[in-house]
Amino acid sequence: MLKVVISLFLVLHGVVYLLYFGQSWRLFELQPGMSWPDGSWALSRLLSNEPVRLVASVACVVAAVGFILGGAGFFLEQAWWRALIVSASVFASVAFVLLWDGTARALDNQGAIGLLINLAILAAVLVFQWPSFAY
Repeated sequence: MLKVVISLFLVLHGVVYLLYFGQSWRLFELQPGMSWPDGSWALSRLLSNEPVRLVASVACVVAAVGFILGGAGFFLEQAWWRALIVSASVFASVAFVLLWDGTARALDNQGAIGLLINLAILAAVLVFQWPSFAY
């Protein structure tokens, strides 16, 4: 049962990145007035909003694929799931930090909750070596 719960959590975490993809590509708004990733502290000085949105969209799809495949790999008891989840967590965390607007307002709309979840996943997998199922 724990295997199903963890797998589902990882896959759903990846699905949330697909929601952020939709937000960044302007397919829909996750919340009214949400402008993420416009105004990125790291990228907006170099690029206008349109290329920043493209970078955010690609980053969200890459992160989503990593989490979804990692969750499936965990469920299917593949040895590579751990490396994929760690890679997806680090990649997504760096992407959200770079796409953050540099202010402390509306952090939940800028991926702060996803960043905290990624850090928890990294701690669980790397520090605590959890879960440790014998495959």
